[in-house]
Amino acid sequence: MADKVYPSRTAANGARTGGGPPPFPATKSQSYPNNRSAYRPGPRRSRSRGCCRVFCCCLFFTLLVLILAVGVASAVVYFLYHPHRPSFSVTSLKLSTFNISSSASTLTSQFDINITARNPNKKITYYYNPTSISIYTRGGIDVGDGSLPGFVHGTKNTTLLSASIASNGQQLDSQSVSTLKSEAKGGLPLVVRLDTKARVKMGSLKSPKVGIRITCDGITVNVPSGNATATASTAGARCKVHSRVKVWKWTF
Repeated sequence: MADKVYPSRTAANGARTGGGPPPFPATKSQSYPNNRSAYRPGPRRSRSRGCCRVFCCCLFFTLLVLILAVGVASAVVYFLYHPHRPSFSVTSLKLSTFNISSSASTLTSQFDINITARNPNKKITYYYNPTSISIYTRGGIDVGDGSLPGFVHGTKNTTLLSASIASNGQQLDSQSVSTLKSEAKGGLPLVVRLDTKARVKMGSLKSPKVGIRITCDGITVNVPSGNATATASTAGARCKVHSRVKVWKWTF
């Protein structure tokens, strides 16, 4: 009778009941949890950018408030005083001497000018500093300089200003000599320019001094011969008044 072969059984504690070495357990792949996330740098907030943004906002708000305040103040002044610019006109201009020395390239001239200043305002007074006067040809050549004393321009007032303007041996270049001789043949076109500073008084308020330039164009005079005096044509003369505000090195 043949013997029966029974498979070996392993006890609960892992000991083999039968003979022979115990088998190796099957290799299992082991996985370890990876809880560490990759490093990703977050966005950095620049403190300087935040400060700059706050500064710009404050500056914009301040400028806006100033603009609104100036606008309101201007509207109040306009409705209370109805301000108008003063006007100027060249009443007369006479030329008694105009001599160009070809040998020394010098100019000798003598002008007498009358200027009428009008203040149309009922509640505004102007206080003018001493005024410098220059006469130029239309080509920009200076042919005479003078000055006017300071004066007070009262309300609804018309003031006549008189001055003598001269050039005593002013040096000229060859181009200026040629231009003056050419222009003098058919009547010398002139431009009168006045530069001064003025303060405005409205009631009990006084403004700071502001630069003013008055430019009068459209004047023509014939060069006199001998001891004669030539009277300029001022019928077409027009004067423009411009305020000149100086900011640091620039004048506007």
